[in-house]
Amino acid sequence: MSDLSVIFVCMGNICRSPMAASVLRTELEPLGLTHVTVSSAGTGRWHLGDPVDRRAHAALARRGYPTDHAAQQFQPEWFNDYGLVIAMDRDNQRDLRRLAPTRAHSDAVRLMLEFDPEAESLDVPDPYYGAATDFDTVLDLLEPACRGLASHLGEL
Repeated sequence: MSDLSVIFVCMGNICRSPMAASVLRTELEPLGLTHVTVSSAGTGRWHLGDPVDRRAHAALARRGYPTDHAAQQFQPEWFNDYGLVIAMDRDNQRDLRRLAPTRAHSDAVRLMLEFDPEAESLDVPDPYYGAATDFDTVLDLLEPACRGLASHLGEL
């Protein structure tokens, strides 16, 4: 396991977590941290192999982020592969903690918005059943949190 490896986790891995991965990769480049491994996964298997949701794709593209993605489901053994396992909300955090092979792994699951000291909530809302503008709102939350996370990774 490397401290410089991050996996973002949401429910289906077609909205929030791939958006976070795309934003973080972009934030890492100017810091010279392109060696950090960044991935994403879902707690469920509904969208395995699917690309990012079309509305997420559009929101990312409007802001200049890459959108290459294929959904995958988080596997318990991956706790050993990633220095940071980051859930998009407390429901996903709870699901990940149930999957964790040890108490230490369970306690180490972080929430995305912990990395934004100005966040008003710790949950990134799921935009899947909402409007296209909800994906822009998610990006508005992810961008400062990813900047905070990139800064954190730069200090490791």
